[in-house]
Amino acid sequence: MKKLPSLTSGISEPEKVNEFMSKLNYPLIDVVRHLRTSILNIDKEIGEGIAWNAPTFFYTGFMPPFNPKDYKRYLVGINIFKQDYVRLIFLRGAFVEDPSQLLEGSYADGRRLALFKNVEEVKNKEEDLKNIILHLLHSIGN
Repeated sequence: MKKLPSLTSGISEPEKVNEFMSKLNYPLIDVVRHLRTSILNIDKEIGEGIAWNAPTFFYTGFMPPFNPKDYKRYLVGINIFKQDYVRLIFLRGAFVEDPSQLLEGSYADGRRLALFKNVEEVKNKEEDLKNIILHLLHSIGN
């Protein structure tokens, strides 16, 4: 029987993220570490795993079966492609109320991004990030 990926099954895999982080050679690793800690501290039902070659965060609670391509469990993923800023990718970001205007972009598939250049910027926007993730968390299943 094929094992479902953590994003689909809702099983948190912190050991895989720890291993990934221990091998990560990236100029903004301190930003990634701070984002990881901040996101995981928002709610006990937020899990983590590696998807799309980086840490990804998702809802770990019970959900009825769904099409994995709908990414219903998905909250946010870290993208480390750029060397001068860390991107957070919210696949369902277009459906979030964001009065802070932290989220950028207007993609046809509903993605929105948040960009961070340093830890200070993360700290300054932490409450806005928390509100966005809580909104996504509370909308799961709707």
